[in-house]
Amino acid sequence: MTEPNGGPAVWQGGTVWLTGLPSAGKTTLARGLAERLKAEGHRVQVLDGDEVRAALSAELGFSKEDRDTNVRRVGYVAALLAVHGVTVLVPVIAPYAVSRAAVRDLHAAQGVPCLEVHVATAPETCADRDVKGLYARQAAGDLRGLTGVDDPYEAPVDPDLRIHTEDHTVEESIRHLRALLTARGLS
Repeated sequence: MTEPNGGPAVWQGGTVWLTGLPSAGKTTLARGLAERLKAEGHRVQVLDGDEVRAALSAELGFSKEDRDTNVRRVGYVAALLAVHGVTVLVPVIAPYAVSRAAVRDLHAAQGVPCLEVHVATAPETCADRDVKGLYARQAAGDLRGLTGVDDPYEAPVDPDLRIHTEDHTVEESIRHLRALLTARGLS
């Protein structure tokens, strides 16, 4: 893509952090939005929580400190990409407000936007979806430390967008995300 003067297009990069409980729909929304943005010619990268944890934080457990370290690592990678004009979609639980604030501060220091989207899905709905079988394992006593069940989840107080997935289809939710990006100059 080129600008009218014939030079290369300069994209405004930024990060959209989708936080929410396990099975809330974060990855589904991120991948759907990424497809739409790529079709429009945008540079997009999805940093899926499970994939990035396996690659960058495999040695970490799920203590508060380890979760914080993982979130900060993902945030660092997201900021690096965003500085270079990539729209980075990050479907990562990030259960602690202090960790999410550190990621926003890092982005601010780099001069790139970081938007927080709360994928607000009731725990009962997440348990019904149970995409990875985590809720069933927790209920059977085979898993401890499930975010939002027997481990804390600090929901964002004032996110840039809150999507109640029970009230909207996936497509409607993606449209809300897309509208946020447009409103903030990221598309």
